[in-house]
Amino acid sequence: PFVLRRRKEEVAKELPPKTEIVQNVELSGAQRDLYETLRLAMHAKVREEVSKKGLSRAHIVILDALLKLRQVCCDPRLVKLPSAGKVKASAKLELLMDLLPEMIAEGRRILLFSQFTSMLALIEEELEKPGIEYVPVTGTTTDRATPVKRLQEGKVPLFLISLKAGGTGLNLTAADTVIHYDPWWNPAVENQATDRAHRIGQTKSVFVYKLMTVGTVEEKILALQQRKRELVE
Repeated sequence: PFVLRRRKEEVAKELPPKTEIVQNVELSGAQRDLYETLRLAMHAKVREEVSKKGLSRAHIVILDALLKLRQVCCDPRLVKLPSAGKVKASAKLELLMDLLPEMIAEGRRILLFSQFTSMLALIEEELEKPGIEYVPVTGTTTDRATPVKRLQEGKVPLFLISLKAGGTGLNLTAADTVIHYDPWWNPAVENQATDRAHRIGQTKSVFVYKLMTVGTVEEKILALQQRKRELVE
């Protein structure tokens, strides 16, 4: 059998433009030192595991190494290691907390995605300090209708969503700004999340910000995304 598929651009020709912006973040000080220390340690551990078991049987150690490096880029407090617990600064979180008040003051409504629900919890703590209003949706949220309604009616300017929970089934056309706090290797998943705002019913231009730490594994993830896009096209 053949399945005829149409792309969104062919169906929703009246959709406003979508602009993607990669926002570079420089790690510094203790966070940069932690990243380099962890990178060297995990590199040695991965090489040892591959030499013992072969590449195909070392994938658990490889994935663990990638996870820890990605967590350091987001916020050192995500990494369950004593050395990481001593590092209090997060360059990416600081940048986010600079961006959000400006965007909200401009009247933007924002969808903020992260794969880590623990990262969303840390962001919530930071939002409480300046009193920025928000609604969260994660995989444990049972009532999704109420937070969606509050955003759509303009009662809150910010919607926090875990990437897996918010990838499908949400219509959030009141939002005109999407922030991906951390990159994911599969661009289709990110696009699906962005399309909660960039879909039929959207009347404003949509701006998509991707926060990326320079000189880290996140750069490699974005490069992988680009290769996947080219392959799909």
